[in-house]
Amino acid sequence: MIRSAMILAAGRGERMRPLTDSTPKPLIPVAGRSMLERSLDRLQRTGVQNIVVNVHHLGSQIADRLGGRVRIIREDHLLETGGSVRNALPLLGNAPFFVLNGDGLWRDGPESMMGRLAAAWNPDRMDALLLLHPRATAYGCEEKDRGDYYLEPDGRVRHRGTAETAPYMFASVSVCDSRLFNGSPEGPFSLLKLWTRAEQAGRLQGLVHDGDWFHVGTPSALAEAERVLG
Repeated sequence: MIRSAMILAAGRGERMRPLTDSTPKPLIPVAGRSMLERSLDRLQRTGVQNIVVNVHHLGSQIADRLGGRVRIIREDHLLETGGSVRNALPLLGNAPFFVLNGDGLWRDGPESMMGRLAAAWNPDRMDALLLLHPRATAYGCEEKDRGDYYLEPDGRVRHRGTAETAPYMFASVSVCDSRLFNGSPEGPFSLLKLWTRAEQAGRLQGLVHDGDWFHVGTPSALAEAERVLG
């Protein structure tokens, strides 16, 4: 069982303005409950006990709302996805942990998505496991969204690179091992940098989500998620 998780909640959410001028994007309600609190509920139902949340933009709102449910890391300047997780490693420990985007939103299929990811995790074969969703059926996709990955029959994933499109989008949740960060730089950098290194070593794998997944990047995508979930 995976006992730790990090939720990335520091970003400004520029494309969701003007809503994010006064509310951090992860706290924007969708059908009556914020994306961040939905993710927290799912993690705790899965048995995750140690949850770390990084904050920057309007971070005091998140800290006030979550109270004693999580451990807060305040970033004086944005560290991006990889730098933020690296900065939190002392709190996450050496065992594998979930990493979630603070604006992740999904509905489970027949089974818990978090449970499926935990069951699929195999440290002998992977340094990171990405949740994928078919681009064709993701809610909130825009014409410019070209997909992120191809999925090989053995579960390994391959980034789109220079290809025009790829069938799967990264669906905002992953399982990572602390060894993924060996040799990583200090300061801001993207998790994609480390995933690419794992991909080149044959140690980046994917799991396809079997429920609904929402790309809530803009007010119009938020409205679509409200229609579906409401």
